[in-house]
Order: sequence, then structure tokens, then C-alpha cells
Amino acid sequence: MRKKKKTAILGATGSIGKSAVDVLRRNPDAFEPVLFSSHTDQAGLRALAEEFPGVKLALTGIDKAAEGIEYFGLPGLLRAIAECEGHIALNGIAGAAGLEPSLAVLNAGMDLALANKETMVMAATLVFEAAAEHQVKIIPVDSEHAAVFSLAEACGREYIEEILLTASGGPFRNYSMEQLKTVTVKEALAHPTWNMGKKITIDSATMANKGLEVIEAARLFGLPPERIKAVVHPQSIVHAMIRCRDGAVYAQMSPPDMRLPIQNALFYPECSPTAFGVLDFDDLTLTFTKPDEKKFPMLPLAYQALQAGPLYPVAYNGANETAVEAFLNGKIGFCDIPRITACVLDRDWTGEASLEKILETDRLARREAMIS
Repeated sequence: MRKKKKTAILGATGSIGKSAVDVLRRNPDAFEPVLFSSHTDQAGLRALAEEFPGVKLALTGIDKAAEGIEYFGLPGLLRAIAECEGHIALNGIAGAAGLEPSLAVLNAGMDLALANKETMVMAATLVFEAAAEHQVKIIPVDSEHAAVFSLAEACGREYIEEILLTASGGPFRNYSMEQLKTVTVKEALAHPTWNMGKKITIDSATMANKGLEVIEAARLFGLPPERIKAVVHPQSIVHAMIRCRDGAVYAQMSPPDMRLPIQNALFYPECSPTAFGVLDFDDLTLTFTKPDEKKFPMLPLAYQALQAGPLYPVAYNGANETAVEAFLNGKIGFCDIPRITACVLDRDWTGEASLEKILETDRLARREAMIS
């Protein structure tokens, strides 16, 4: 009988986390949940504890223990990761808050199923060093990077000449510049394809999400920025493509359901049958267009940050997170998000990418974004 993988889900009550829990729920013979975390959803964590008795619970958004929840605050989550004795952890925490938990997972000797793109955007070198030191694997979960990961395994990473990441284009791909100036929060949260959390949905609408994914792909697969391109593909069926040395292009295609890359990451290196549907070619149309970088400057700003130095992507991410929060709170307009991010990137962010310096850069970038 196959030994169950002891599995931690970080951000278990969020969009990615709920999909991950569903994978566990449908594969009880393959996985043993050992830790669930959330930021503020105490009720959601307790419901999971009832469904999965014996699992550890961590709540990062409080500073003292709550009923039935032993671990609290970021220090508590890091301690829970160290003590849960897991084999693999899926990090579905949103934003820069996921960086230190990712490092904790690797330092605990667990494989990391990585849905938190900010981990690679901010601290790829540190992450790879920790993985090598503890001889554990980093398995991408973002649908685009999971696709490239599987294509690279199939074709050979050394033969990849170019990576093409697909983007839905969000709800505003056909808007004019004038229309973008009047976009409301409600409109920006209405994604045409994916059901995601608020922050990543806004990032999709501005194409900051694709910018972050370009940076992450460069870090994960070791390619320079000019060999990573974004392609608008509204159907979200092709998740990524690779162009090999011989010019052939290979695509990974599947329905737009995050449970598929999550299942692949948790089962890796096995390929398990899916319970989440298969692609139907009977009535399928696929289209591809070039992104409009004038309407969506968050994408070229990401390339600028990637080329400028190791701390500039940290500043890009911190500025964007701060601006998105301000937009969601009605304090700024939609087009202010790239304006603020550009202003922050214009500052000097040179320096060595130690963890201390990364966290300091993140803090300073957020402060600059608040006054820009």
C-alpha cells in the first residue's frame, strides 16, 4: 500500500487553498493533512479541523491563541511548519506574506508546491539555496509555470529557446485608454475566466499578474527576459508554450481549473487520474494576440524591474500590492496602479538580495507607494 504524503496547505481558506483541500478530499488514500493555515478565517479553519481530525491549525492574522487554534501570528505559522513533520506543503498564501513561510517549508525538509509567485519574484536565490541544502523539490503550481515545468520535463529543459506565457487579458483587454480611466472596483473584480481572490483578480486586470509571472519564469527556468514572452489567450485553455531549438512549439492545454496543476504538484512525480474534467475538442476555438503594453504598462514595468537588478522586482511587487489595496479601498483609480508602481521603480533599489535587505526593500517600497 502506498504511503500517504503528509501534506500542509498554507492559505487553506483562500481561493488556491480551497482548491487544494478539494484535491485532498478526493484523494484520501494518497494524502494525510497535517497543517492548515489561514490569515483571519477562524470559522473556516475550524470547519477543516472537523473534517480532518488531528490536523494542526495556524492563524496568522491574530496575536494570541484562539479556541482550537494553537499557532498564531507569523511566528506561530513558522513554528507550525517546523513541527508538522510534513512531506510536502502547498503555499497558497497571497502576496509577499508568503515568502517567509516558503523558506520555512524548505528549511523543514519539505517539498514546496509553490502557488505564491512572490516567493520567486522576491527571493529566488535564497529559495534555491534552501532547497539544495535540504535536498527538497520546488514544484510550480501557478497554471502557467506548472505548464512550463511539465513541458520542460517532457522535452528537456536544455532544448528550450523561448517560453510563452498565456494571459487571459482580463476583463478590459478591449477597452480604450479612456475607458480604463473610469474602471470601477466591481468591474475589475469580474474576471471572465478564472475565479480567484481579489488581489490576483485585480492583478489580472492590470496585467501585473503576467508581469510577476514573467519574473517568476525567469527565476524558475533560468532564461533571460528577452526569451520569455506573454501572449493574450482569452479562452485560458493553453496555459503555456515552449519553443525548442528546432523551432517547434509545444503547448500544455487543459480546462481552466486550478485543481489540475495543484493535483499534479501534490502527486509529483506521479501522474494521477483526474476527477476534474478533461478537455473537449468538439467545439473549441483558440485565439492568440499580442498584449497592448501601452494600455497595460504593468507588463513592461515588470521587464524593466527584472533587468534592473535583484531588488527591483521586490520593489515592483511591494508597490503593486500597496496600490492594489488602495484601489480596492476606493482611494485611487485603476490607472493609478501602474503610475504608482512606475514612480517607485524610479528610485534606487540597488543592493544585495539578503533576506534582511529583501524585507527592508519591500517595506520601503510600500512606504514610497503610499506617498506617490
